[in-house]
Amino acid sequence: MLVFGSSAAVLVVELVALRLLAPYVGLTMEMNTMVIGIALSAIAFGSWAGGRAADVVAPRRTLGPLLGLSGVAVAVTPALVRLVGEAEGSMALFVGGACLFVPAALLTAVTPMVTKLLLTDLAVTGTVVGRLSGIGTAGGIAGTVLTGFVLISVVPVSVILMGLGALLVLTGVLVDASMRDWRRGRRALVASVVVGGSFTGSAAVPSGCDAETRYHCARVVEDPERASGRTLVLDGLRHSYVDLDDPEHLDFGYVRAIASVIDTAYPAGEALDAYHLGGGGLSIPSYLRAVRPGSSSVVSEIDPGVVEVDREWLGAETGEDLRVRVEDGRMGLRRIATDSRDLVVGDAFGGISVPWHLTTREAIADVERVLRPDGAYVVNMIDHGELAFVRAAVATLSEEFEHVAVAADRRAFDNGVGGNFVAAASDRRLDVAAWAERFVGRGDGRPGEEWEIISGAEVADWVGDARVLTDDFAPVDQLLTPYARR
Repeated sequence: MLVFGSSAAVLVVELVALRLLAPYVGLTMEMNTMVIGIALSAIAFGSWAGGRAADVVAPRRTLGPLLGLSGVAVAVTPALVRLVGEAEGSMALFVGGACLFVPAALLTAVTPMVTKLLLTDLAVTGTVVGRLSGIGTAGGIAGTVLTGFVLISVVPVSVILMGLGALLVLTGVLVDASMRDWRRGRRALVASVVVGGSFTGSAAVPSGCDAETRYHCARVVEDPERASGRTLVLDGLRHSYVDLDDPEHLDFGYVRAIASVIDTAYPAGEALDAYHLGGGGLSIPSYLRAVRPGSSSVVSEIDPGVVEVDREWLGAETGEDLRVRVEDGRMGLRRIATDSRDLVVGDAFGGISVPWHLTTREAIADVERVLRPDGAYVVNMIDHGELAFVRAAVATLSEEFEHVAVAADRRAFDNGVGGNFVAAASDRRLDVAAWAERFVGRGDGRPGEEWEIISGAEVADWVGDARVLTDDFAPVDQLLTPYARR
């Protein structure tokens, strides 16, 4: 049980660490790789150090303290990461990595300690080591499944770690007591509960989330300048702005750019059949419902918690004209019938990046499949620096659609600045002049915005030799956040 439980705890800590760090350092492939690398390094170090220690100290006297120390380290992790992360995101990654490494190494050291205890006959060495290896692997699987399918969906991440920490401390005391004098163990139990409780209490600071969903720390922030304005913040990033009283009020520049494409690509007031990759605050579906009565929107949103936040905090009302499906966007896209949509809107993000599998040529071909001959695809993207990702994404759009135009704040087109980019793609010619005029004429944006739109040869020159993204090759995170800029 010790080997099974300690191995499960390592995977629980690893998976929860990804969620705990995301609000401060983002959720990218590089961050995921770093967390996994730290966990594997800790496992390797813990196995080596635990094996060495088992040969020089008595495992019976070591197992209890080992579990107790790992429990304390796990329990204080949320508080340490939050306190440091609010001041400096890079320090949060360092502190979070250390907090992951220490308990993972301590917990991994349990297996060689138990192996030492059970190896009383060299003739069965292979049997003992093989059995414990299998038990440890099974524990890791159990921890992964329990965390991914159950814990994260029902319990805040800070509570998961604090609860696990308390459980490890208690287990350590009980293990120590069972291998020593019970009276001394009972006194140790009382002391450990007091110490563990104090650490847990210090970690139980407010999470800063209105809701912890399966994928995000979600907050809804009131607009101090507009009583009915609300901003949906996911993992520290502003994802959507919703006016509870006026769905036609669009605050974010990229949302106004998307709405302006729609306004000028189709006759005013004409009902549209739309499909939306990503839900967020449902700003565009609500806008379509308001300005184009009779329109039908289907939304694929992977996070059920975001949908609940939309309903509870942002006044979203779903129905026959606005159906939200909790599903992966690529899977949802496959379910949409061929030639059934006038409009597809892409506004799905994992951290700061469009999920890679929604950017590839195969995915864009599927978008084109569901669009009617005069339909349009409008997608929001974010990039900075050399803009390698957004150039590649636009190059991919150009492979599948005859006409592509890109809108962004004028400063965003300059290397090193970046920001939001809205690309519109269609097999019919886009009225770029009308799009630009409509955007400027909205008059409800933030001061200082100077968006411009490029199309045709300008797009080709701007894209340059950017490589088309495919299911087989789509290094989106690396293009978006090059190692040299880290």
